[in-house]
Amino acid sequence: MRPFRFLRREDGQAAAEMALVLPILCALVLGIAQFGIAFNKYLTLTDATRAGARKAAVSRFTGDNGAAAKALVQSLAPGSFAVDVDATNWNVPGSDVVVTASYSYSISILGWIVKSGTMTSTQTERLE
Repeated sequence: MRPFRFLRREDGQAAAEMALVLPILCALVLGIAQFGIAFNKYLTLTDATRAGARKAAVSRFTGDNGAAAKALVQSLAPGSFAVDVDATNWNVPGSDVVVTASYSYSISILGWIVKSGTMTSTQTERLE
């Protein structure tokens, strides 16, 4: 029985378990970080459209038909955001103004794209 005594030793058990669990743990942590980045972009997009809709609602007398609101949204949400400002009638108080912004995103973990698509935020305000 002495020659098989080395089979009962557990010297490398922790290293073997770590080698099996570490890639999964790293992928999980990187996924959480990527999700956090995507969520931050969504919050930025939502806040920018809210501010743009408010700007369009209170500045209808400037005659720019939403150009100031579009510029505000693009300044608050830097990057490749597409912005659209539309109103039913710019000259009638109480008409709706709709600001829509969209952003193409992709969540990748270790080079693999897990999820991709377009985030869209739409805000509606009444013209004052």
